[in-house]
Amino acid sequence: MGVIKWLLNAGPTVFLPMLLFTFGLFLRIKVGKAFKAALMVGIGFTGLNLVIGLLTDNLGPAAQAMVRNFGLSLNAIDVGWPAASAISYGTTLGSLAIPIGVLLNVILLIVGLTRTLNVDLWNYWHIAFTGSLIFAATDDFGLGLATMAVHAMWIYFLADLAAPTIQKHYGLEGISFPQGASAPGFVLALPINWLLDRIPGVKNISWTPETIQKRLGVFGDSAVMGLIIGLAIGGLAQYDVTKILNLGITTSAVLILMPRMVSLLMEGLSPISEAANEVVQKKFPGRNLYIGMDSALAVGQEAVLSASLILVPVSLLVAVILPGNKVLPFGDLATIPFMLAVMAAVFGGNVFRIVIGGIVDIAVSLWIASWIAPLLTIAAKSAHFSMNGASSISVLSDGGTWTTLLIVGLGKMLSWGGIAIVGVIVLGLMIWLNKFHAKRV
Repeated sequence: MGVIKWLLNAGPTVFLPMLLFTFGLFLRIKVGKAFKAALMVGIGFTGLNLVIGLLTDNLGPAAQAMVRNFGLSLNAIDVGWPAASAISYGTTLGSLAIPIGVLLNVILLIVGLTRTLNVDLWNYWHIAFTGSLIFAATDDFGLGLATMAVHAMWIYFLADLAAPTIQKHYGLEGISFPQGASAPGFVLALPINWLLDRIPGVKNISWTPETIQKRLGVFGDSAVMGLIIGLAIGGLAQYDVTKILNLGITTSAVLILMPRMVSLLMEGLSPISEAANEVVQKKFPGRNLYIGMDSALAVGQEAVLSASLILVPVSLLVAVILPGNKVLPFGDLATIPFMLAVMAAVFGGNVFRIVIGGIVDIAVSLWIASWIAPLLTIAAKSAHFSMNGASSISVLSDGGTWTTLLIVGLGKMLSWGGIAIVGVIVLGLMIWLNKFHAKRV
């Protein structure tokens, strides 16, 4: 347990380079090359976290100001993913998520039921989240462990399923996104994209960063667009002129800096990914290995960030008018880019479709998060999490995914039988994808 806690405290910027350096040596990459690759990954993640922090630190207060200005009042407060991860890892059950996820990943790789080698260990908090909810609902420790294993299988399946689309759209060769808040968006985006393709007039609307810049000239440039969106959000927050201008410059900077940080990260990942696939090809001819990474690699894409910034005020509007919603979007408003990262690849970077898909995703997430609020509140209390006077809490990102509804819903209703049903379904899907579908492709 002490080692696991150390890993969690060190964070991905320290632990991930160490893990990749060790993995590189295992793959027989020269020491100097493996060290440089791992160091570049650490530098890239550090830069990425700095830029994401810049966005969060500035967008968060603006979102809070909009909530106050609009006079919104809903029963459950969205505490955001940082609080949700603290709650998830704050119990003995949650602390077992990493060893369960790693052991299961190794087994599935050996038997050929996944192609994703997940090095994004810190994000196993997503499976700790559902495990903690089931434990809160049933008080069954063993069932909580089984829930984490089944949820991990879903994440590996979705990562494998979406990987070709992600690699093609973002140019991230050999990468997949086994991230609990992003991966489920792939399945949600498919029917939305299919429907939009069949609506006359709408199907021809294409707002990509390139077409926007071509039509709007300098106003379509990503830096200028970031400035305009930031100014608009600052205006809705009723900031003074100085703070509005600062927010505009900040969002503009994020749009420019984020892709450059991702390129540094990929510079380090490329040699390790290539070496891993060479080894896999020798041992298992015809199989390709994906390196599982945080979807932060995709959130810096111009279309994702632009659509996400537009959806910040839209999310508040949806929360007010959505029948049955009890959750006030708050902590996860700055996490919207992560929720959209995989969906955007399905939509081909079309900002119009990303916004439409994002509205649907936000609405569905609010409904599910409203249902999950009582269980998360119980889990928070058992983890001794301070709710700062709130009587009910939820989380928009993980608390609103369809995988959470499926796993926790059936687990709560049918106990072991429900988790077994979900497990059998995902096992069948993994066999279909990696044993039959992959051969046809």
